[in-house]
Amino acid sequence: MDTRPTAPVPPPGCPAHESGGRVPLHGPGFAADPQAYYAYLRHYGPTAPVELAPGVEATLVTDYSAALHLLQDSGTFRKDARRWRDLNEGRISPDNPVVPVLAYRPNCMFSDGAEHLRLRQAVTDSMARVDQRRLTRITGRASEYLISQFGPRGSADLLGDYAKQLPLFVFNELFGCPADIGDRVLFGISGMFDGINAERAVEVLFGAVGELVALKRARPGDDVASWLMQHQAALNDEEMVHQLALLLVAGNEPLRNLIGNTLHRLLTHDAYAHKGGLIDEALDDTLWENPPMQNLAPHYPAADTEFGGQVLRAGELVLVSFAAANTGPDLTAAREAGSSRAHLAWSAGPHACPSKEPARQISLTAIESLFNRLPDVELAVPEDSLIWRPGPFNRGLATLPARFTPLRKGLHPAPQGNPGSPAAGGPADPAGKRERVGRWSQFLNWLTG
Repeated sequence: MDTRPTAPVPPPGCPAHESGGRVPLHGPGFAADPQAYYAYLRHYGPTAPVELAPGVEATLVTDYSAALHLLQDSGTFRKDARRWRDLNEGRISPDNPVVPVLAYRPNCMFSDGAEHLRLRQAVTDSMARVDQRRLTRITGRASEYLISQFGPRGSADLLGDYAKQLPLFVFNELFGCPADIGDRVLFGISGMFDGINAERAVEVLFGAVGELVALKRARPGDDVASWLMQHQAALNDEEMVHQLALLLVAGNEPLRNLIGNTLHRLLTHDAYAHKGGLIDEALDDTLWENPPMQNLAPHYPAADTEFGGQVLRAGELVLVSFAAANTGPDLTAAREAGSSRAHLAWSAGPHACPSKEPARQISLTAIESLFNRLPDVELAVPEDSLIWRPGPFNRGLATLPARFTPLRKGLHPAPQGNPGSPAAGGPADPAGKRERVGRWSQFLNWLTG
């Protein structure tokens, strides 16, 4: 009898099952159970052939040690997306839904060497000026306001009503961003990562950020956008737009998913309740096992090179799977044994997330505020009925329905309309400025009583 181990079977519905081709990281099958795909991809070794969208090929690094090596080797692997061979040679259409996330922009994420150091220093210095007490206060006020809107109902979608909205309110204030600009920023970010009308989403995003730059040139304030503008790096308007867009993207999409994924974990794992509801532990476990950005960190070999047991061509797209690297069998065993090796949810090396501490603080404050106000909150639907948003990059739920004991209405009446809904002039209607400004005025009135 043949006792040799067999390769894992591709997940049900995976086209690679029949064709033997690249494994697709798109579609409802991948969104529903990405870990099944990662388990299959590991049989290729540290790297695997994947498809990010129809016609977009990439190599995915699934092994922790290999991922850490790549992220720290800026000589062999470069970030400038103008090296991307398949896009440059016309094998990928510029309107492909994943291109807006991966295409070159003059920001610190897509730069190398001295230019990266200059742009990165401007970003890190500006973010370092954010006062932690102020950040906690802003997050607490935004949390209280949002809870006041849905609390009296006794039910809510904790994604649409809370996790999706809270980062926008926080970053509106941190960046001195008016409400109408902020809503268009969120529309653009969501469209980019969901791959829905992505080209239009990018136009809306950069148009809004361009308006913010012009506003801050005319009227600087005590905010991140103004501090970045005043930095000794002397960024021009184009550089300002692209650094701010990067910060806003990094501050909204991943943060929305981190808050939502941690809430999902707390509501579906009884172990945390038995430990007194340890929110910080749940957040750390989420970063390890269900990170908000599961596959990203695009890199391009500077020359043909051998990596992970295969030859990579110069300019070939290589991505890091933070989710697969964090949950590999070897790393899981090391983690259980008390290893000090850190997860890769914040990336690593010279391009590691510059805002991980503010992101962590916002998430913890938001979740603690929610459970303090709604101590009996629970999932309102069976866990297996929840739907995860599609896409190769982000990892987040579409909705998170919950129920709880209704709150008594306070002195401040809840504004009508759900921020972000088409009826309220939200992201689905980026031209609806008057309604958005009205909602921001309602928030300010709520703050002042």
